[in-house]
Amino acid sequence: MFLGIDLGTGSVKALVLGEQGEVLAEHSETYEVKSRHSGWAETDTRLWWQATCKAVKSCSANFDIRAIGLSGQMHGVVLCKRDGTPLYPAILWADMRSSATLPPYHSLSPVEKRMLANPLTAGMMGPSLLWLKQHEPDLYQKADLALSPKDWLRLTLTGQAHAEPSDASATLLYDLEENSWADKLIAKLELRRELFPSLIKSSAIAGSLQTKAANDLGLKEALPVVAGGADAACSAFGSYLRQEGQVQINLGTAMQIFAVRNQAIIDQELRTHLYRTVEDNYYAMAAMQNAGIAFEWVRKVLGLSWPQMYEEAFVKTDSSKGLLFLPYLTGERTPHLNPHASACWQSMRLEHERCHLVRAAFEGIAFALKDGLLALQATGIRFESLRLAGGGSIDPRWQQLLADVLAYPLVPVNHPSASASGAAQLAARALGFDFKQEKPGVVAIEPKIPELYFSGFEAFRKTYHLLYPEKPS
Repeated sequence: MFLGIDLGTGSVKALVLGEQGEVLAEHSETYEVKSRHSGWAETDTRLWWQATCKAVKSCSANFDIRAIGLSGQMHGVVLCKRDGTPLYPAILWADMRSSATLPPYHSLSPVEKRMLANPLTAGMMGPSLLWLKQHEPDLYQKADLALSPKDWLRLTLTGQAHAEPSDASATLLYDLEENSWADKLIAKLELRRELFPSLIKSSAIAGSLQTKAANDLGLKEALPVVAGGADAACSAFGSYLRQEGQVQINLGTAMQIFAVRNQAIIDQELRTHLYRTVEDNYYAMAAMQNAGIAFEWVRKVLGLSWPQMYEEAFVKTDSSKGLLFLPYLTGERTPHLNPHASACWQSMRLEHERCHLVRAAFEGIAFALKDGLLALQATGIRFESLRLAGGGSIDPRWQQLLADVLAYPLVPVNHPSASASGAAQLAARALGFDFKQEKPGVVAIEPKIPELYFSGFEAFRKTYHLLYPEKPS
């Protein structure tokens, strides 16, 4: 049996795969994302560990686990000592404080920007480290390591510090085509090179489970722990998205659309991302920051449970009645690259009720997804249908709305835990198992009334450009 652990933004999921690739058990535990100041997004790593222990104990107690694989949220940074002791809360991908540290990146030469192959945005490890160096210089100098979230978790499990390409390529500190840390750029940014650990393959065994960690997790000590990968890369791998021309949407706290590419074809306008997969190729990605995080905010503000959210949006109404929702609670990446964008309900009138506010939120998040899809298509990505994965994608009414807004057939993957499954599959591969055959999919969800949303989408885009007429620098 193989254990996959996916360290997400708001929750951790543990999943057990059998030797035929079947899901035997899974469990998730939530934790809080804190915002001490406007635009900040942090998590106490102790909460990550506590939730991981609970999730693993809850799903693995009855199985003989043979290896552990890891997946995790991208871009964030944990500044820590060599034993994993954190010196500062984990700064997450949704954190916009590093917007002020981007000028050194914008001053890079075209060749250097091409080396990074990605939009220069706040929330990435590189800009966040520049912020820590400037605002927390003592802690920055005391640190031994700067790790991506799942790499910190692996250090806690094994006592060994490593990085791997799929997460490293999402830091703005990595030379994509050379498949290595961008040493010259790190020196130019005057960051400490020794903070970044050695790179190993995503499917490589990175260490063995330490005694204390094993006791906390309820597992046998000395289990092999595989390097793992970034959550988007693991989601693609776990749902068998491995051939060029396949495109998948992942709906979680944020939204991603990614497509496997055999060559490093870089978006000349740098609106979309290009990262390493957990294998030896690449994937292009449109990254939208506000999905589950926006839904959760709407739910809390309106005082609703999740069942009530769906009832308000799909039972009490079938339309937002012209009400628009811009979901940019944490700024936006694709296609706007605007950390200062904010959320709003627009065109509100007396006839609008709570159900229309909720419906507009669903539609607005779908419109933001379509905006990202169009940017990805502009880079030459072609497809006939879209796969759909992630914990935020399982309600059939929401799936139908997405198909209508995107105007493409959607094919849900077999289960929503693709990132955790991908992590477990990497653990299996390290021991010689490889689940090559894609499991039978379900019938595609065809668009029924795409024309209903054409004008709404155009109004959505127009509203954004009226609020932000100039592209942010």
